[in-house]
Amino acid sequence: MTADLSAIDWPVRTERLLLRRTTGADVEPVWRYRRLDGVSHWLTAAPRNLEDFRRYFDIPQRLAKTLVVELDGEVIGDLMVDFATPYAQAEVADQAENVQAELGWCIAPEHTGRGYAKEAARELFRLCFGELGLRRVAAGCFAGNEPSWRLMERLGMRRESHTVRESLHRSGAWMDGYVYALLREEWLGRPG
Repeated sequence: MTADLSAIDWPVRTERLLLRRTTGADVEPVWRYRRLDGVSHWLTAAPRNLEDFRRYFDIPQRLAKTLVVELDGEVIGDLMVDFATPYAQAEVADQAENVQAELGWCIAPEHTGRGYAKEAARELFRLCFGELGLRRVAAGCFAGNEPSWRLMERLGMRRESHTVRESLHRSGAWMDGYVYALLREEWLGRPG
């Protein structure tokens, strides 16, 4: 199995949002919210200016795993889907290839608190477990990023690990982290 976002018929609509593949033209709208201190504090990278962000964002490998979230034609967030192969013993390794994904999300602060992140992530779960046929999705965050782990819990994800001072933050502090996950059968068996 080879999971690939190009297998989806984009764009995808939810009740209020449009999810679509990211292009190089999305650099500036995404930079608008990712540059904010309260947002960039938790992100993997915090480029100092638009040109640095363009070099970070506008590369084929990143664009291939990034989606944007639109509300009424405005980019209000982005999602990441990074396909992964879990550990498997040699005799069955081919059966484990790209059967899971790590997910990530970022919503512009002025659009938080309205359920957009949950709506977008739920659709991403539907795509991962439906069209893409994945068996497991996971997401991680710094333990201090309460909005992110609270969202994972609202989505029905299970906290699978709490690492202690395992991740080095750009501030120089070693921080705790959480990993949450959800299995396909859990998603399919969830109540309405």
